[in-house]
Amino acid sequence: MNEQFSIKDKVAVITGAGGVLGGSIAKHFLTQGAKVVAVDIRKEQLDKRVDELKSYGDQVIGIVGNVLDIPALEKLADEIIAHWEQIDILLNIAGGNMPGATLEPEQPFFDMDITCWDKVTNLNMNGTVYPSYVFSKVMAKQGKGCIVNVSSMAAYSAITRVPGYSAAKTAVANFTQWLASEMALKFGDGIRVNAIAPGFFIGDQNRAVLINPDGSLTDRSKKVLAKTPMKRFGDITELNGAVQFLCSDAAAFITGALLPIDGGFSAFSGV
Repeated sequence: MNEQFSIKDKVAVITGAGGVLGGSIAKHFLTQGAKVVAVDIRKEQLDKRVDELKSYGDQVIGIVGNVLDIPALEKLADEIIAHWEQIDILLNIAGGNMPGATLEPEQPFFDMDITCWDKVTNLNMNGTVYPSYVFSKVMAKQGKGCIVNVSSMAAYSAITRVPGYSAAKTAVANFTQWLASEMALKFGDGIRVNAIAPGFFIGDQNRAVLINPDGSLTDRSKKVLAKTPMKRFGDITELNGAVQFLCSDAAAFITGALLPIDGGFSAFSGV
């Protein structure tokens, strides 16, 4: 493997590791020789994930953690430093949407459950800001480190029915640029902050709005594919290489970037 793209022996903290995206990236990082700290608030799901990950490499530990609890995150950081002495990478994968914050096609905004809006925006925005707040301090002391956040196609243009998720993920894109500038200006070029903007991938959280019970495509899916030049949904594993690239020395002069992984969705006008 080209050493420029290597993440071998780098200590990577992955929040939301019990989920599909976090789990996929954790597996990939282990196969590439990274040391993985799998973090999730759901203990049972995390334990299952860590057992699964150990078949890909033994350099993995699981720590139950709440991305919305700063004192708990500070304790987590201390545990990792005690175990592996450094933290090279933070992947802010924890996030997601929920039914109460998703509007039905004909439902107006003011019918949305505002408590669900609060939960979704808090998890996706502060669930990125709080870990970054804690772990960027560690990286500042080290003089090196890499943070990768997860934004969305909603950061490019409005996507109907998901107002809370869209607002939070757009905030993540802006925060990524802000923190990238802050760290480089005050702590040098050894600390980089970037984000990926996944296109449309079918997962547990969005399956119901993209796939009908009989397995056929919903009208929403047809609209997505009509605006995707590659004319297909992404596979979750197609995010792995892009995240690895952003964490490697090959991306040493890249910070504050929002990388779309979307089959051309963000580039195509539909005409």
